[in-house]
Amino acid sequence: MLIIPAIDLKEGQCVRLRQGRMEDDTVFSDDPVAVATQWVEQGARRLHLVDLDGAFAGEPRNAAVAEAICKAYPDLPVQLGGGIRSVESAQHYIDAGISYLIVGTLAVKQPEFVDDLCQRFPGKVIVGLDAKDGFVATEGWAEASSVTAVSLAKRFEDVGVSAIVYTDISRDGMMQGVNLDATAELADAISIPVIASGGVTNMDDITALCGVQGTPIEGAIVGRALYENTLQLAAAQQQADALSASGQS
Repeated sequence: MLIIPAIDLKEGQCVRLRQGRMEDDTVFSDDPVAVATQWVEQGARRLHLVDLDGAFAGEPRNAAVAEAICKAYPDLPVQLGGGIRSVESAQHYIDAGISYLIVGTLAVKQPEFVDDLCQRFPGKVIVGLDAKDGFVATEGWAEASSVTAVSLAKRFEDVGVSAIVYTDISRDGMMQGVNLDATAELADAISIPVIASGGVTNMDDITALCGVQGTPIEGAIVGRALYENTLQLAAAQQQADALSASGQS
């Protein structure tokens, strides 16, 4: 299982939100490239970027920062979400070196947009399902939908989506542990690999995710736990590798 550090971007700074609320943010750095360097030096194999302003605005707002990170580490896979709602913005990010495009809001509102991106950028599209009580939210988590995460994920099984990032909004940034049951249920329900997000707090969460019975979880996105030092990236990846090698994941 891959441990993926999160870099959430707001007004050019690296921040973390609680339950997706823009007004409840903690600024961790005004130099996101330096933060990326920190994770690279600790052995990150992939980075997860979120353009928070873009998620609410519906268009990229922190693209220059994302580009700077890609330029600094051109060989490091980077996945990015937040405001990707046009082919033009998707193309811009791919040209800038982004490895994976994460589509959230339009996956709910215009699922055919995901189909189109998968055709244009094979193997580079991830669907972000951000859910509360099992139902998907959109517009930077500001709007609830009547669509369940499982039913929407199944909609994309045969179109070429490379992974599903599943986030439990109620746990995101709250340091309360990952929603293991919902994540495992989704992974078992679909053939697309699932990346867990929201609430990963310490090594117990890593061990639990690696120990999921049934379909293995492909990755875990970790944010606040890394920034507040309740989890060490190198140790977490080492643990995940060890459990994977032993057949637990």
